Amino acid sequence: MIQVFDDAYFMKKALQEAETAFSKGEIPVGAIIVANNQIIARAHNLTEQLADVTAHAEMQAITAAASFIGGKYLLDCTLYVTLEPCQMCAGALYWSQISKIVFGATDVERGCGALGTKLHPKTKIVGGVLAEESADLMKRFFIEKRNLN
Repeated sequence: MIQVFDDAYFMKKALQEAETAFSKGEIPVGAIIVANNQIIARAHNLTEQLADVTAHAEMQAITAAASFIGGKYLLDCTLYVTLEPCQMCAGALYWSQISKIVFGATDVERGCGALGTKLHPKTKIVGGVLAEESADLMKRFFIEKRNLN
């Protein structure tokens, strides 16, 4: 019997990636990409470690998933990410033609929705999955960062 997982299950896996980022001093955003009910890519922010402003969790996950499937288009794939994608990541997701994006917390200042960024017309987007847990992790990170400085 094949087990089918729901969005909350996979978002918890993305939150684990965000926790890894947190532990490394990175902004705690985590992402996974799923195809056929299987995780094919796991990633978290690496902007500090790589000194690369483009090393967002989504960008890392797109690269890993494309490598896994052996092609640049992520058709029939779903991205789970703890924070609404920014404009840069939304652009990359547009070009990847990913089928679905599920995010946790909304980014009211830099999120693709707030900026009116277009996604691929065939991409479905679902927001607010484990939003509170995702937002709480982000808040905790910035509180700790402020207290260290």
